[in-house]
Amino acid sequence: MKVTFIGLGNMGGGMAANLVRAGHAVNAFDLSGEALSRARDNGCATFTSVREAVDGVDAVVSMLPNGKIVASVFETDVLGHAPKGAILLDCSTIDVGTARSVTADAVAAGYDMVDAPVSGGIAAANGGTLTFMVGGTDTAFARAEPILSAMGKAVIHAGASGAGQAAKICNNMLLGASMIATCETFAMAEKLGLDPQTFYDISSKASGQNWSMTSYCPVPGVGPTTPADNDYQGGFATALMLKDLKLAMEAAQSVNAHVPMGERAAELYAQFDKAGNGGLDFSAIIQTLKDQA
Repeated sequence: MKVTFIGLGNMGGGMAANLVRAGHAVNAFDLSGEALSRARDNGCATFTSVREAVDGVDAVVSMLPNGKIVASVFETDVLGHAPKGAILLDCSTIDVGTARSVTADAVAAGYDMVDAPVSGGIAAANGGTLTFMVGGTDTAFARAEPILSAMGKAVIHAGASGAGQAAKICNNMLLGASMIATCETFAMAEKLGLDPQTFYDISSKASGQNWSMTSYCPVPGVGPTTPADNDYQGGFATALMLKDLKLAMEAAQSVNAHVPMGERAAELYAQFDKAGNGGLDFSAIIQTLKDQA
């Protein structure tokens, strides 16, 4: 297929490269000249305007920073400029309302569209092992699935339009809260005289086991290699976790959901980000918990 990829940042660059590896012809667009240069090195054709990039393609994939930008790009440069037969896929993490609104506009203009946010981080984006949570009609999902499968290990239909975004923010609210709890327990275990590796060996095989511990341990040198082993560089930035938690809080308020753990996680990550740690991996919050103790 001929696919346009819009947004070649930390996640999008690797995703576009995996589409090329899967045999798709990829038109790439980004405002960054450096990102476009990397895309060319990865086999993409690059363009300096979205309208040129979407001309004559079979699919359009976007990975953009926020809902406002997603709405602007699709309404201004994609709808009416990409062929009517193209399938549209937005992989950004945005609010549910905007996802539904953009999809409604796309459908009204004659397109099939899905919201398909991802889980997995930069390493998974580069390695083609992302998980996609997809919202849209059965027809749109069936058309989008082969494209998403080229970039991920799991493609799951979450439901109607907006359901992908709902699944993503619920998942990341759980991730943010569980990471803080994992950091707290490692910090307390150390103060109680437990060796971190010993505590890991016990808890990872007991009822406290969770993904934040066994797959993404916040303690250097414990468990599989994680950003903690690289001074908390790379991975999933604190600023992005905070963005997702804010979206979760907005969604919770919109449906009157009671989320006290999510609220506290958002507060703690806001404090951590405000202290200048937005670029660090979100597991680095263990440092603050240790310092406060």
